[in-house]
Amino acid sequence: MSERRSAYWMKQLDERILEHLETEGWATPSTMAEEKGFTASEGHIWERCQMLHYVRFIAPIHGDMYELTTDGKLYLEGKIDAEHRPRPTVDRVLRSRHRGES
Repeated sequence: MSERRSAYWMKQLDERILEHLETEGWATPSTMAEEKGFTASEGHIWERCQMLHYVRFIAPIHGDMYELTTDGKLYLEGKIDAEHRPRPTVDRVLRSRHRGES
């Protein structure tokens, strides 16, 4: 397995979310916040999910339920460099949600 290549904007919580989704198949920010190993609030996990969705590493499947995408799996395997993804900023993420982009 290759070493993961994260982007400067990524946080350790992002890695934990991706790993959790890989293991569990799907989760919501609420269920992740209740899991052992997560020390972040539901709101903070939700914010990070929005960033990871913007770069197409996770995708909503129903409501606030998320799953890992193929790109997310490739990132975890070290086959995608996160630095080459679109840079998520709060403004960009909120604009894409407002327009209904997925």
